[in-house]
Amino acid sequence: MEKKDLDKRTRKRIAEAKKKARPELSTPSLWTEQNYAQTFDCSPCKIEDNVERISVHDVSTGEFIEKFEKTYQPVVITGIQDSWDANVKWTLERLSKKYRNQKFKCGEDNEGYSVKMKMKYYIQYMTTTDDDSPLYVFDSSYGEHPKRNRLLEDYDVPVYFRDDLFKYAGEKRRPPYRWFVMGPARSGTGIHIDPLGTSAWNALVFGHKRWCLFPTTTPKELLKVPTGVARKQHDEAITWFRYVYPKVKQPDWPREYAPLEIIQKPGETVFVPGGWWHVVINLDNTVAVTQNFCSRTNFPICWHKTVRGRPKLSKKWYHALKEHEPELASIADTVNLNENSGLASDSSSDSSSSSSSSSSEDESSASNRDSNEEDRMIPKKKRRKFTRTPPREMK
Repeated sequence: MEKKDLDKRTRKRIAEAKKKARPELSTPSLWTEQNYAQTFDCSPCKIEDNVERISVHDVSTGEFIEKFEKTYQPVVITGIQDSWDANVKWTLERLSKKYRNQKFKCGEDNEGYSVKMKMKYYIQYMTTTDDDSPLYVFDSSYGEHPKRNRLLEDYDVPVYFRDDLFKYAGEKRRPPYRWFVMGPARSGTGIHIDPLGTSAWNALVFGHKRWCLFPTTTPKELLKVPTGVARKQHDEAITWFRYVYPKVKQPDWPREYAPLEIIQKPGETVFVPGGWWHVVINLDNTVAVTQNFCSRTNFPICWHKTVRGRPKLSKKWYHALKEHEPELASIADTVNLNENSGLASDSSSDSSSSSSSSSSEDESSASNRDSNEEDRMIPKKKRRKFTRTPPREMK
C-alpha cells in the first residue's frame, strides 16, 4: 500500500494525530522537510556492533547479576523470547485484526494529554509514511485496559528481571514502567537516561533497532543536539544520528566516552543498566515491549534518586517496604542521601523510558520539582467531551 491509497477517513485520523502530537510541524511539507526517507541510511549491516551477546540458556540468573547487573554492563540476550506467543500474535496483520479499534498512544499534546490512534489507522500510517521522524506508538497503559491488556498474555518478564520493587508503591502511584512499542523506520527515542536510577530491558519481536549507549559519566553537553539545530525536530532520534553521531566517530572524541553500539535483531533483548545514556532508532517496521525496573541490586541507587526526585512517592514506598520487605527498608535507612548517587540524571526523561542542568546532576535539585513531577507522573483525567446536540431532559 502507498500513501495515496489511504482512504479519506484514515488520512483524516492520521492528520489529526500528527497535528496534536507535533503542532510545530504545521504543514505536511515540514514533516518531510529533510527528506530522510530517501537520504538517511537505515541499513543495519553498515554499523559496528560491539556489545556482548549471551544466551539465557547458558547464563544463570546469579551469573547474570554478578557479571552484568552489579557491574552496570549493557548486554544483548538471546533465547528469552523463544516461547513467546508474541512471535506469532504480534505481526502487523494480526495486531491490525485483534486490536483493530483499540487506541494506542503515539504522542502527547502541548498540555501533556495522550495523543492516541486506533491500531487500524496507525498500521496503515507506519507502512506508508515517508515522514522524517514518524509518530511512534509508546503505550504504557495497555496493561490496565480491559482489551489491550491481552498483550500481557503474549510474553513473560525475562527471568533475569523478575524483581519489581516499585510495585510496593502501588499501581496508581508508581512511575510508568512498561511500554508496548511499535513504529516504522526513522522513528525512535532521543538521547536520554531512564528515570529514578531504574534499569531496563527491551525485547524486540519484529524488525531491527539501532542503539548508541554512553557511560553515565559522559557530559550531557557532548551528547545533546546543539541549541538552534533542527529546531522543529530537535529532540528526535534521527536528528541526533544526523548531527551528533558523526562527532562521536571523530578521532578527537574522548576515549573514555566511547559509545557502545547495537544492531538489535528480532528475538534479542537488550539490557540497559541505570544511568547509561542511550538513543534508539528503528531501521524498519518494529514491534517490541520494554520495561523499567528496580531490583534488589539497583535498589540503593533507585532509593537515593526517588527520595531526591520524588519525596512524596518515597515516603509511601518506604512504609510499604517496612511491611513487605523490611530488609530493604533497613537498606534504605543506610543510604547516604548527602552523597552523589554516582549515576547521572536526565530531567527530560523523568516520566518516560525512552526520551538537568548537567549530566551529573545530583537528585537534590530534583526534589524542588517534586510537586510538578508528581502531577506529571499521575495519569490525567480525560477531557470532558461536548456534544453538538443538547442533552435530553430527564422525565
